[in-house]
Amino acid sequence: MRFTKDHEWVIVQGDVATVGISAYAAEQLGDVVFVEVPEAGKVVKQGEGLAVVESVKAASDVYAPVSGEVIEGNAELGDAPETVNALPESGGWFAKIKLSNPVEVDALMDRDAYEAFLSTL
Repeated sequence: MRFTKDHEWVIVQGDVATVGISAYAAEQLGDVVFVEVPEAGKVVKQGEGLAVVESVKAASDVYAPVSGEVIEGNAELGDAPETVNALPESGGWFAKIKLSNPVEVDALMDRDAYEAFLSTL
């Protein structure tokens, strides 16, 4: 699992990256009440808006940690947005992206580096 400074995570299997938000981000958001996930076919560049999360506190963009084409959005979040809070780093994923530039993953933080980054906030 790799992380961004915007608190997204990515797990890569082959040439597909599964993307979500970290447990820290889910905790900061509070109770998630709505999630807008991208549709298959959407092409994203690293750092661009990928999804939208609304909580009782705020609405936030989820940014693409990698570039590529969305091959699947997690449709279950439409009916069960609370999954983002309950399982932020597993079942609460937002999208699966077919990587167009796998090298981008190498620049992301591993868990130890992310934990160190969190300690500076």
